Amino acid sequence: MLLDFRQLRELYLETAAATVNAVADTASELPVSTQGHVLTAGDLMLTLAVEATVHHLHLVVDLPEAAGPSSAGLAAVRATLDGLLGRPVPLDWSDEHYARAATGRTPLTDAERLALGADADRFPLFS
Repeated sequence: MLLDFRQLRELYLETAAATVNAVADTASELPVSTQGHVLTAGDLMLTLAVEATVHHLHLVVDLPEAAGPSSAGLAAVRATLDGLLGRPVPLDWSDEHYARAATGRTPLTDAERLALGADADRFPLFS
């Protein structure tokens, strides 16, 4: 089934609202189960924020007048990517570029691959 943008938007908003409601009264350190995985309520909310920020960044790439994601959201994405990488990225990337490169939305340049060394083969860190 192919959904149009309005249907996708409604499905995303419904899912996000259900997630927020499900963990709103749950202590952040308590485990919750979703999609066959168990994580803490706090990590579930962080995952939702990271996902929303990456999608927001992707949606506005060709809309120069549109507001980009929040700095707090981008900081959460950077922290998540650094965690997946196992260290802070060794390049002077903006949060936006790091998010795009580390999720496969922007290909790595030869210079970036050289600077990343063996870690370049791990990109994208998630998609």
